[in-house]
Amino acid sequence: MMNAIVDLLHEPLILVFAILLLGSALGSVKVKGISLGAAGVLLVAMVFGHFGFQVYPVVQNLGLSLFIVAVGLQAGPRFFRMMRSNGLIFGIIALLIVVVSIGTTLIVAKLFNLSTALSVGLMTGALTSTPGLAAALQATNDPLASVGYGIAYPFGVLVVVLFVQLLPRIGKIDLEKDLEDANNPIKTEQSPEFMTIQVTNSSLDKKTLEELALNKKSIVISRVIRNDHTMIALSDTVILHGDELVAVGTPTELESFRDYAGVQVDSHLENPDNIQLKKITVESDGIIGKSLKELNLRQEYGTTVTRIERSGLELYQNPNMPLIRGDVLTMVSSESRLDEVSNLFAQKKLSVTNIDIFSISITLLIGILIGMIPFHIPELGTIKLGTAGGPLFAALVIGHFGKLGPIHVRYHGQSNHVVQELGLVLFLAGAGTTAGQGLLEVVQEEGFRLIFGGTLITVIPVIIGFFIARKLFKLSIVHSLGALCGGMTSTPALGALNQVVESDDPAIAYAAAYPFSLIFIAIAAQLIVFFL
Repeated sequence: MMNAIVDLLHEPLILVFAILLLGSALGSVKVKGISLGAAGVLLVAMVFGHFGFQVYPVVQNLGLSLFIVAVGLQAGPRFFRMMRSNGLIFGIIALLIVVVSIGTTLIVAKLFNLSTALSVGLMTGALTSTPGLAAALQATNDPLASVGYGIAYPFGVLVVVLFVQLLPRIGKIDLEKDLEDANNPIKTEQSPEFMTIQVTNSSLDKKTLEELALNKKSIVISRVIRNDHTMIALSDTVILHGDELVAVGTPTELESFRDYAGVQVDSHLENPDNIQLKKITVESDGIIGKSLKELNLRQEYGTTVTRIERSGLELYQNPNMPLIRGDVLTMVSSESRLDEVSNLFAQKKLSVTNIDIFSISITLLIGILIGMIPFHIPELGTIKLGTAGGPLFAALVIGHFGKLGPIHVRYHGQSNHVVQELGLVLFLAGAGTTAGQGLLEVVQEEGFRLIFGGTLITVIPVIIGFFIARKLFKLSIVHSLGALCGGMTSTPALGALNQVVESDDPAIAYAAAYPFSLIFIAIAAQLIVFFL
């Protein structure tokens, strides 16, 4: 019976799916809410590799290509937008965390006399970065990088999760109060605010909102209050002397409009039953790429967009700015009208996927060609981005624009997730069987040193990264911990942090730091080879 099973496992497809089955089962097991996730596939594959089984390299390379491109397309829009905003602070924090990780890895490698491949693998495992592992394998061409990754990964997850959970408890910190008192980089000087303005300018009496030509500014009138009666502000709403206008916009333009229209008064924003606020997410293919001006929601649907949130950052109103998938619009109108607009913005239920094979293929080809280009770095020599870095760079650029000629990559979140997960497990299956061939010998020789070294590479960047965010940038503890989760690319830690504080701020900080860290770790994995 056992011989028959072994013979079956020598069939390439059966071997791949047996590894995926057992690995996904192991990865789904939770202990105290923590699971290995996709790393379970790597560990199972390493066991198979130890017993002589080997997944074909073409399967590993296919998985790597799909995974890297999916990650790049997902991170692209957020990555470049963050570089043009105060979100760059989180990028700097992510960079410093990676720099500290590099320094710690170099010390650990010298202290314990570890090989280059093992050292780089430990760093990527400690930072729980699979793209970093891919870059490490490309740079070292040594399967021992996967061994280091597999050993350090569980400790990388555990340390960050415990840190974000225990720090507020040990310090007995009121996170909500600290969030209010500390610097908030998500709210920039140009973030939208609201102001209630009473009309005292007689020249505005009996004019409509459309005649104010506010669409040329970053100001939106969401409601009109008249004799304590609140109305939805529409284009044809007539303004009377003494009306109170609830305006949303940038502070500078709000003050300018206030000086022109009247005086600021205390806000009365309790909405009557006929007026509702609702957050609506852009999902429909028919909406993506269109601007608020083109949609003409006020005239067509009687709704007003007061705020736009993109990747956790509030954007100022620009009627000509194209909407992208995932934008969250805050709208004001009646419940029935908001439901109608929700259906307009929602993805049609029958649409399961919108992946375009042509676009993915050409993105991969461009990325692989870029990865073959040699770059000369003074004192470090010549470096190539390789089949990991090249596709990642191409996907980031193409993902930022969303559409370049015939290439369009604005996929549904579920579609991109499927490509990413499929590519990831195929890559880990191949990398794991290759690494498993020397697993037992390495663990016997280097076991304690690998575990202790991997723990150091996790703990030191966590502590220093937190103090950089807290002391250098004066961030709140919530934003500091969120940035730490993103800088360490630790999604489980973000989940643990969300259980500690009821706020969107941790996820926003995580989303701001994560794409930067993703890129920096992939680059660091290749650069560290030169240092060692």
